[in-house]
Amino acid sequence: MKKTLGAKTFLYPMPTVLVGAEVDGKPNYLTVAFCGIVHYKPPLIVVALGKSHYTNQGIKANGTFSVNIPSEDMVEIVDYCGIISGREFDKSSLFETFYGTLETAPMIADCPLNLECKLFHTIDFDGSNDIFIGEIVETYVDEKCLTNDLPDITKLKPILFSMYDNNYWKVGGYLGKAWEIGKECKPKE
Repeated sequence: MKKTLGAKTFLYPMPTVLVGAEVDGKPNYLTVAFCGIVHYKPPLIVVALGKSHYTNQGIKANGTFSVNIPSEDMVEIVDYCGIISGREFDKSSLFETFYGTLETAPMIADCPLNLECKLFHTIDFDGSNDIFIGEIVETYVDEKCLTNDLPDITKLKPILFSMYDNNYWKVGGYLGKAWEIGKECKPKE
């Protein structure tokens, strides 16, 4: 039997990312779980940030941002970036920062995967959130995290987040090849 819980955001797993933006001439990073891919060509990613976040002004001013995928060994500093505001503490000192082709989207060298984004569209959501859609202009990945020239989730070791209980998780085991495993399915008639 199923129990009803109401309209909730139980979409599991949620990624845990660090969104980077240059604010007042310095890199700033914010921990975000409301992030996802919205389109393949052009490659578009979305991040939803509360309007009060310091990072928002940098995204709006520069028209660029980054999405940095931290590994599970970074969980403590990732959580810290979600606790403290860039208005109160200069987060640029926490990481080694690098820049790519856009020159205004700071990225974290310690994160195994970085997505450099040009702002594609902004949605003012009900006055409470800014929804930033970015076009991914370049992807940077640590070579040690590649298998057959593609990012390998077992080597990236991304951090996952669960809503409402506010816990971080890590990736489990392999299940099967997409668009292949289902070919063995024998639906009941």
